[in-house]
Amino acid sequence: MSSTLQNTPVRGIAREHALDWYRRNRARTQALFDVLTPDTLYAQPIAQRHPIVFYVGHLPGFSLNTLVKRGLGRPGVDEALERLFARGIDPDEDGHDAAAFTWPDPEAVRAFVQAADDRVIDALASADLDQPGHPLLDRAEAVYAILEHEAMHQETLLYMWHRLPHAAKRAPADYTLRLEPGAVAQGDVRIPAGTAALGARRGDIPFGWDNEFPGPVVEVESFRIQRLNVTNGDFLAFVEAGGYSDPQWWSPQDWAWVQAEQLAHPTFWTRREGQWCWRGMFEDIALPLAWPVYVSQAEASAYARWTGRRLPTEAEYQRAAFGSPDGAPRPHPWGAAPATAAHGVFDFSSWEPAPVGTHPDGQSAWGVHDLAGNGWEWTTTVFDGFAGFTPIPSYPEYSADFFDGSHFVLKGGSQATARELLRPSFRNWFRPRYPYVYATFRTVEVTA
Repeated sequence: MSSTLQNTPVRGIAREHALDWYRRNRARTQALFDVLTPDTLYAQPIAQRHPIVFYVGHLPGFSLNTLVKRGLGRPGVDEALERLFARGIDPDEDGHDAAAFTWPDPEAVRAFVQAADDRVIDALASADLDQPGHPLLDRAEAVYAILEHEAMHQETLLYMWHRLPHAAKRAPADYTLRLEPGAVAQGDVRIPAGTAALGARRGDIPFGWDNEFPGPVVEVESFRIQRLNVTNGDFLAFVEAGGYSDPQWWSPQDWAWVQAEQLAHPTFWTRREGQWCWRGMFEDIALPLAWPVYVSQAEASAYARWTGRRLPTEAEYQRAAFGSPDGAPRPHPWGAAPATAAHGVFDFSSWEPAPVGTHPDGQSAWGVHDLAGNGWEWTTTVFDGFAGFTPIPSYPEYSADFFDGSHFVLKGGSQATARELLRPSFRNWFRPRYPYVYATFRTVEVTA
């Protein structure tokens, strides 16, 4: 490994910053794995995803494959393990047979992880990371790709951990919960007609994924949107009104799913001694009525129909979050100030959400709260590329494999979303009946 740190700048990212970011990512990932008891390595907490052992190898393996091998043309560590840990799976509704894979023993995994990390760090410290015209290294694309990839997967790990029994996890010393009532009253905010800037234009930001470019500016009609996310307390009314047993609120596909899974409440809820509880990371909690409800897009849509409203489009969310009365789009809902803990619940600042409306400094120009953090927000927009879409060379299948009409855009972020992903152009997506994500929603209606 290189013995000297060269802090030569890479276009848009300094070498020192890239190394620090990579090491912070790896330390955070290790801290997340340290929460688990040792016997969980081969557990599969969500049927639609790989066992935990895959993610131990996948995160450094992706960095090794993308930057070191494909980007720089340097040798790898173990070709068989690099293939095994190369890519995850799309969480469809049919589950996933982990027995179809042969997973290595813990010592082999640890050795692979250490070797992969060593080669990635050496590359970040010494290689020519920005090579104009290179398909993977122009503007240091592969560097950004591996850094953001790990940050995104850390959120995957957390919502997987949420599905494990409490006995399989150990709460850290700083574990706390915010259970106070919400501080802001629910209600509608009227957003006047105007434009919404979707995605980004190339060159305007140091890095973006392929589905963010080239972002169009679109016209949006006037609409009313809820000031706050729908809470557990709000959604409880739908549950108690028999919402899960009435097909009129569900699309035919969603209703078939509800019946097949025998659903009667959100996945993050459970029932204990006749009382509703939140299935917390480390304990069951009496249902926090002021927390945002976490549900699938199918459940969010059913609730919206029950209220006579609908979910927002991506463009409506974008205008409510980043638009302003003066017409200039904002880099954050609150403005140009860097994201801090005063603006929302994100960047792994909490193991659970917080009551809605408790971060007024983060509200948008229109007075809409919690648009960054505390839960991704479902939209009605089917995930697709913008006109002129081009696959990203460092990860060409990242977006294009999901342009199938079966995934919907989410915006915003959750408590487990890294602050680097809070840019306006970032787009998340999932299938509509995938209930494990930290995803909430708010409803809208068009106004005259």
